[in-house]
Amino acid sequence: MLQRLFTVAVAVAFVVRLHAKTFWGDVALEGQEEVIMGVSKETESEILRLHYAEKWKRGTIARQLHIHHGVVDRVLAQNGVDVERLRVRGSMIDEYVPFIRAVLEKYPKLTGSRLHAMVKERGYRGSVHHFRDMLARHWPRPAAEAYLRLKTLKGEQAQVDWACFGKVKIGNAERPLYGFVMVLSWSRQIFLRFYTGLGTANFLQGHVDAFSEWEGVPREVLYDNLKSAVIERVGDAIRFNPKLLDFAAHYRYAPKPVAVARGNEKGRVERAIQYIRHSFFAARKWNDLDDLNNQAVVWCREVAGARQCAEDRELTVTEAFEQEKPSLMPLPDNPYPVCERTVATVGKTPYVRFDLNDYSVPHEYVRKQVTVLADSEWLKIVDGLKEIARHKRCFEKQRQIENPEHIEKLKDEKKKAKRGSGMSMLFSVAPTAMHMFDMAAERGYSALAPIA
Repeated sequence: MLQRLFTVAVAVAFVVRLHAKTFWGDVALEGQEEVIMGVSKETESEILRLHYAEKWKRGTIARQLHIHHGVVDRVLAQNGVDVERLRVRGSMIDEYVPFIRAVLEKYPKLTGSRLHAMVKERGYRGSVHHFRDMLARHWPRPAAEAYLRLKTLKGEQAQVDWACFGKVKIGNAERPLYGFVMVLSWSRQIFLRFYTGLGTANFLQGHVDAFSEWEGVPREVLYDNLKSAVIERVGDAIRFNPKLLDFAAHYRYAPKPVAVARGNEKGRVERAIQYIRHSFFAARKWNDLDDLNNQAVVWCREVAGARQCAEDRELTVTEAFEQEKPSLMPLPDNPYPVCERTVATVGKTPYVRFDLNDYSVPHEYVRKQVTVLADSEWLKIVDGLKEIARHKRCFEKQRQIENPEHIEKLKDEKKKAKRGSGMSMLFSVAPTAMHMFDMAAERGYSALAPIA
């Protein structure tokens, strides 16, 4: 009995093993086929339908189905489509390719429109738009360039650049908003301050504020070739902005512009700007420019300072800055006086026009030239060394900023003029009245007071 049960069990086990082997082998083959294809049957069917029925190109199919174009090629090839024919199609430009390459080898900066005119003279019949699309395939590409990772010493270098952040509404005016960014190259400490213009005064004020915040000055500062730093450049011959040279001499650092179109040479500030855009500025709410700058100070100290230092991964940026701070040069005894300076002419009304607004001056300076000195807070108007007016600077537009004393003195002067004109009219009508006023004056009466 036991022998018969054992024989039956062996037979059942054999049958089960045989069926299992067949089942899992089929599954394995199906899985292998799925891996080879890389797509489901539904996707394969859709690829074939779009190719045959809709006449879509292989690239269009790949983009719309969100798959790699190589998958499309594989599906089409396994279904009998000549993929090589789809990849390379004849074009009207083909016979002109040797000529185009020869011209571009000699004149690599020749424009596409000029090349189109040249091949058109030689029989090309295609449009300039199609020609430019085809030309992009044959344009000589510069060889990829490798870069060295630059190392700096503590306190040795800082990098500076402007970044545009759209526009800001100030009262009835809409002004551009720019961020002044300075980064210490070793510790990666960031300084950020926002201004409403790219003027040299704002540029230098950003330096003053950064050095004051850091309580020190780096030995050299790298700049892009912006007008506030470089007025003219031909190769290595550089003519610096005289104001920047005077400023650098005051703080005893060396200004150094990077090579033309070499943003990688100041990559630390370029990356800092991208970091500022998505970590600080994106979706930020602020009331006015002062509020935005106050938030920027807090962010630089608490958020940007808490990130990992690139030079020493065991330190935060704030900790690295504390190590770099003793290596910075000391600040001079007095900060550099930064202001916008311009010569203006007072019109027939006692106002000076500056930055879209009118500022009052004493009426005796009408039709005269004066000098306007303006910073981010105050506007001073001087005549030589004498200050004749001072106003709080306004960043709106078409506003009249007045000192009440200027207007009151002008009104008093106008009243005197009005009285004088009345006396002249009296004398013209009654000439003998002049003798009467002379007699009144001899007796001590005022000419303007009524006689009792």
